[in-house]
Order: sequence, then C-alpha cells, then structure tokens
Amino acid sequence: SIFSSIGENKKLYISKHFFIIKDEFPVSDGHLLIISKELRVDYFDLNADEKAELPKLIDVAKELIEKEFHPEGYNIGINCGKQAGQTVMHFHCHLIPRYKGDVDDPTGGVRNIIPGKGKY
Repeated sequence: SIFSSIGENKKLYISKHFFIIKDEFPVSDGHLLIISKELRVDYFDLNADEKAELPKLIDVAKELIEKEFHPEGYNIGINCGKQAGQTVMHFHCHLIPRYKGDVDDPTGGVRNIIPGKGKY
C-alpha cells in the first residue's frame, strides 16, 4: 500500500497500532488521516485491540488540529469498500475539520455523500 512507504518525517504522531499524517489532498485546512501500522483493508478488518485504540487516536488528531486551526465542527470518515468510495485498501480514518461557511448548508453532514439524502 502507498501508506506503507510514508516516511517517519511525515508522521505527526505514532501509537501502538496507528500513525497520524496530514492528508495529501485535504478537504479542509487541518484534514488528518489516522492510518493502521499493519495492513488492514478497512475498519472491519481491524482487530479488537486496534478498534479499542482508534477513539484515542481520533482525540489525539483533534488536539493536533486545534494547535493550528480553530474549526467549528468535524466529520469523522471511514470508507469501507470500493462502493463506499475507498480507493486505498489500507485502513485510514479521516478527521476533517469543518468551518462556518465551508459549504452553503451543512445540514445532513455525511448523508450528503449520496445526492439528495442530506435533508430529510
């Protein structure tokens, strides 16, 4: 996987099972990725220890973002499978900072990945 060749100098934080980097193609300022050290295809491929550690890494990533940026919200995203939009088949979790005005109407949040489903 392309994530296996990421240099140590790009890793903002390293834990037992994961590391955190800046997204190379950020959706917003501060967008970070939490990536499994071991090759795991997606969230459902993580073992119990990795799943238990992941929420702690999401909190660490939030702290890293807030050292430089001041978002008003966040989206936490994990794509599982090609039909869900996963393009790199190595587990990674997006922590995407959200800012007032970054979209006209944020109602529905992640439901907007399918057009027309954000408002209900």
